[in-house]
Amino acid sequence: MADHPQALALGDNAARQLANATKTAPQLSTITPRWLVHLLEWLPVEAGIYRLNQVKNPSDVRVACSQRDEAELPQIFVDYEDAPREYFLNAVTTIVDVHTRVSDLYSSPYDQIREQLRLTIETIKERQENELINNAEYGLLANVAESQRVFPLGGTPTPDDLDELITRVWKEPAFFLAHPLAIAAFGRECTRRGVPPATVSLFGSQFITWRGLPLIPSDKVPVADGKTKILLLRVGQKRQGVVGLFQPGLAGEQSPGLSVRFMGINRNAIASYLISLYCSLAVHTDDALAVLDDVEIDKYHEYNHSYK
Repeated sequence: MADHPQALALGDNAARQLANATKTAPQLSTITPRWLVHLLEWLPVEAGIYRLNQVKNPSDVRVACSQRDEAELPQIFVDYEDAPREYFLNAVTTIVDVHTRVSDLYSSPYDQIREQLRLTIETIKERQENELINNAEYGLLANVAESQRVFPLGGTPTPDDLDELITRVWKEPAFFLAHPLAIAAFGRECTRRGVPPATVSLFGSQFITWRGLPLIPSDKVPVADGKTKILLLRVGQKRQGVVGLFQPGLAGEQSPGLSVRFMGINRNAIASYLISLYCSLAVHTDDALAVLDDVEIDKYHEYNHSYK
């Protein structure tokens, strides 16, 4: 019987040269949901200034029940602070450079300029949330009144600790804000005590709650030496709570407070785009914000992250 030559088949590597790979847009692992930005009420400001007027000596504002004899009515006036605090918008800016050769030749299936701007804007928005929490002038942690600071009874956060926070922000509190590791530590403590916390759905995601208030995670809440903080906020202008501030009507506005402006093409054929985000944050009254300090996370979790 005659031998037949061994059949040869097209190999995978050669076949792939004729195939079109399905490509994804660039994935940026530092992008987070940024729940704090979504949950705040945002107020437009004029000329980048927000003046927070407050009543002077609020405990002195008193009224009396009227008597049968209306001849003697109580007289009163409400005085205001002479030098109210003014908040100025903070700018987070950067410049994106794209060589025109790159944008001309390599913009299919994804537009190179659009992707460069998208990824940079995401990074700027991450920095925005970080500033809202940690900015030394207007950030949440820098604006907690001393009377609104609470320290845990033990090390890890307990239901008792969060109850104490609620006593400080008892007028319509909105949500707790904490690092995911602190939320996990609180959940373990609840489970250990036999009171597993309920959950609530917000924006299509599940959050654990305490006393009906969601614990909102943010990796921008600092963690250092195994300790962190848990905040409780009341939000909204009408509730005299915490509000975000932004500048409306910017040239090249893409979203509230965010603008993208084309700066031109230089002699090296590099196109430049200026991205600016203007924002700030104001706490209307001291009892709109409280913090649980020196919260210990699980000792088995080593965490060396610092947001940059």
